[in-house]
Amino acid sequence: MKFTDFGFDERLMEGIDASGYENATPVQEQVIPMIMAGKDVIASAQTGTGKTAAFLLPLINKIITTPHEDHTNNALIIVPTRELAVQIAQHMEGLSYFTSVSSIAVYGGGDGNALFRKKRH
Repeated sequence: MKFTDFGFDERLMEGIDASGYENATPVQEQVIPMIMAGKDVIASAQTGTGKTAAFLLPLINKIITTPHEDHTNNALIIVPTRELAVQIAQHMEGLSYFTSVSSIAVYGGGDGNALFRKKRH
């Protein structure tokens, strides 16, 4: 299945293309339609199977296609480790690059200089 088959917004598709994604992985094929339909999903799969994008893509699509007040928090992603928070922030930056979505990873255990920020366009 190609990412164009999911019906994502054109701005998000630009980020998907820039990230080099063409075909969805099996976990993405199963999870993305369910999330886009508003269902709660728990997915378990090996590292490197595309779980992060499977959850981020529908989230970004919803944020950019659903009316909401500017400068409000639209999502909170809670993860158990600093490394995973940084990984998700990096994926978020790449996938949402051509949108107005901004994000930040916040985590403890550092000196405060390691916060990862995405600037608005």
